[in-house]
Amino acid sequence: MQIIRSSFAALLFASSFSMAASAADLTVGISAEPSAIDPQFSRTGNNQNAAQHIFGRLVEQDENLQIKPNLAESWKNTDPLTWEVKLRQGVKFHDGSPLSAEDVVYSLERVSTIENSPAPFTANVGSIAKMEIVDPTTIRFTTKKPTPQFMELAGMVYIVSRKASEGKGIADFNSGAATIGTGPYKFVEWVPGDRLVLQRYDDFWGDKPEFEKVTFRTISNNAARVAALRSGAVDLIDAVPPADVATLKSVEGIALHSTPSARIIYLALDSARDQSPFVTDKAGAKLAPSPLKDVRVRQAMSKMVDRQLLIDRILSGAGAAAGQLVPEGIGGHSANLKPDAIDLAGAKALLTEAGYPDGFGITVHSSNDRFAGDADVGQALGQLFARGGLKVNGVVTQPYSVYVAAAGKQEFSAFVFSFGTTTPSAAPGMTNVLMTFDKEAGTGSFNRARYSNPAYDAKMKEALAEFDVDKRNALLAEAAEVAFGDVAIMPLYWPVVTWASRDSIAFTPSKGEDTLATFAHTTK
Repeated sequence: MQIIRSSFAALLFASSFSMAASAADLTVGISAEPSAIDPQFSRTGNNQNAAQHIFGRLVEQDENLQIKPNLAESWKNTDPLTWEVKLRQGVKFHDGSPLSAEDVVYSLERVSTIENSPAPFTANVGSIAKMEIVDPTTIRFTTKKPTPQFMELAGMVYIVSRKASEGKGIADFNSGAATIGTGPYKFVEWVPGDRLVLQRYDDFWGDKPEFEKVTFRTISNNAARVAALRSGAVDLIDAVPPADVATLKSVEGIALHSTPSARIIYLALDSARDQSPFVTDKAGAKLAPSPLKDVRVRQAMSKMVDRQLLIDRILSGAGAAAGQLVPEGIGGHSANLKPDAIDLAGAKALLTEAGYPDGFGITVHSSNDRFAGDADVGQALGQLFARGGLKVNGVVTQPYSVYVAAAGKQEFSAFVFSFGTTTPSAAPGMTNVLMTFDKEAGTGSFNRARYSNPAYDAKMKEALAEFDVDKRNALLAEAAEVAFGDVAIMPLYWPVVTWASRDSIAFTPSKGEDTLATFAHTTK
């Protein structure tokens, strides 16, 4: 039997079993490929799923999302503004050069130089005021303000080799010329739209990977991905369509692995601009000021959405309606925030109060290969808004690799997106998705609609400065009540996600799912 833990994070480490099959290869069918191999280009899940096999970070997470030492052997907070991090000794890059404090400082500085990132790591390093190399394995960090989550933030940035990457661009990572990491697997080749191939790194500092070669095949079409597993062309697939779960359960030789997700599926609304590109009057003419700036309009649109209908029809029931960023059990969840119920009369009243009794025109955008049913969600929202009295000018779906860049450039008015919480609390998501965009401060990195609320920002700053975990989580919950009362984004649901594999694979999904699978061990 082979054991795999998700989510394709620090892939395929050796288990305590020692077997002759350790030289086996693994082929994985994935629904969405990375947009680049540069590990710092984007924090989106498909990019991280590739990066974590090749590159290391100062800290790593267990399946319960708690951080643990990785390239950093230890760390301590000497005062509210000072952290000392001790690097693990004996770590080598894939070219044989040793990991040093210089590589770490270079990597953290490099984050702010990445251009055109659709989801930058700037928020992870935004609190850093100064970095000092004490000795080759020790770094002293000074933060601009007390930052209790410092290691959860800076510690999750991928460390690259200064020697291999300085002066190199994204094309050099995509070709492999600069793709030199400290991870368990070395880069072999990336053929966009087809495959990413990795080779075992025998000098990896940690548990040795048992698979000699791992090939990630991009199969964005759901039916084709399922068919590839059934035919034996791949060993494991991600993003099993909910409609196929019941059928696959009865297929001999296939095993299913499901887990509730902390990934929020939401609709972002362009609430910041006076004129939004896809907002019109009922006749199709540009409409300014944009109705989306009015909280009553955003509240009305939320009341038009039947979340349970989305879950039942698109996910075959595999999801939970959402009214905030994170589900119960994650720090920052507020018991006071419930999902909006379908209420067309209430929506009509709010639109009338806001001055739009006859509605207005809107176009809904969505990806069509990022998560299960994303294109269907976009289509369903269009129908629900039309039923609620809006004129839906169109529903447009695009491949995620195109869509994410356009969303980052604010090319949409109402667009479906997702955010996966992979930390013990909602703090990173609430910082990146909802706080006012400020590149220098490192906030709002994923705030693609440029929502901004000074009251929310103030409450978040208070929460992020609190070292007491319980007090910090209470402040995060208060901040959530401000943002979601304002419909900063429109939460839809948290999906249950499912992987499928050959039945010789035992697979334990982690709470921090990011669509791909991790940690495979050959045990037969």
